Amino acid sequence: MRIGVLTGGGDCAGLNAAIRGVVRAAGHELDRSVIGYRRGWNGVLDGDSVKLDSEAMRGALPRGGTMLGTSRSSRRLETEGAAPLVAQLERDGVDALVTIGGDGTLIAAGRLSDAGFPVIAVPKTIDNDVHGTDVCIGFDTALGVATEAVDRLHTTAESHNRIMVLEVMGRQAGHIAAGAGIAGGAAAILVPEAPFNIDAIAERLIARHHRDRNASIVVVAEGAIPDGSVEAPDTGTDEWGNRILDGMGQFVGDLLAERTGFETRTTVLGYIQRGGPPTPADRLLGSRLGARAVEVLMEGTSGCMVGVHSTGIAVPPLAEVAGRTRYLSEDQLELLDLISTAPVLTPLHTSRRWF
Repeated sequence: MRIGVLTGGGDCAGLNAAIRGVVRAAGHELDRSVIGYRRGWNGVLDGDSVKLDSEAMRGALPRGGTMLGTSRSSRRLETEGAAPLVAQLERDGVDALVTIGGDGTLIAAGRLSDAGFPVIAVPKTIDNDVHGTDVCIGFDTALGVATEAVDRLHTTAESHNRIMVLEVMGRQAGHIAAGAGIAGGAAAILVPEAPFNIDAIAERLIARHHRDRNASIVVVAEGAIPDGSVEAPDTGTDEWGNRILDGMGQFVGDLLAERTGFETRTTVLGYIQRGGPPTPADRLLGSRLGARAVEVLMEGTSGCMVGVHSTGIAVPPLAEVAGRTRYLSEDQLELLDLISTAPVLTPLHTSRRWF
């Protein structure tokens, strides 16, 4: 068996650890090198590959990003389906493919599997919203960066009696916002799963400041939406028809400044959450899932994803995880409601555990 590997979608920390896990396990189990495809699915379509062996993996663990490069799903996959992928993989002598990515990569991997080609998916995304796994590669690093930002904003907020609004990533799920907000002691945490009432938040923050709490941190997920108390700005859609997530932090900050009269500043953390060295947890997770993907292939199984299930590894079929979003759970939302200043309203959607 010869194994290929690619990284698709957005970059994050821990990808190189996962690639290394695949390469080291393949060398141990198969005594063979791995074919790495550059630029995600586009690299497979173009036959743009590189040999990966233990020597190529030197120094990979502490490196952020992906040594193979990445790209979003290709338009050719939409128009031509999996046939060009299968043809190129067969020309390259690849017998099975390990794909490391988020939702778009999972969907493409599912199409490849439906075409009869052996494929194993490894979940990665800082958004932590892949269905069928407790945690995704890249989330722990992004969460650490966001939490540190909250910690740093506390001191400047207290020095100036300000409201500090921090916008974090996460798309349509609030895992980063909830995690960083709780860990950093934010006064209010706005997540996509529960539409916010800006007037209620402003009233709570005013009451908080009247209790001599001379600073407030508000963490806003980029995908947060109001409950109708105000009209959200129209940011348009991207080429795939998805809502463009831009400016919600500034929108919330401006509204709070207007309603409270307090000096308010907004920080957009942006791509800083994706970059830099991975945490030990992401290095371990990437190594663990990458190696397990090879083991699953050696066991004769494919068309599935390797994900974290409690303290073990789950192997759900791609058909049951691709295209599904893992939202904050009901108990997580209840925790936000209990410890944050702003009330969390009726959730739009939440997730139960997959298993």
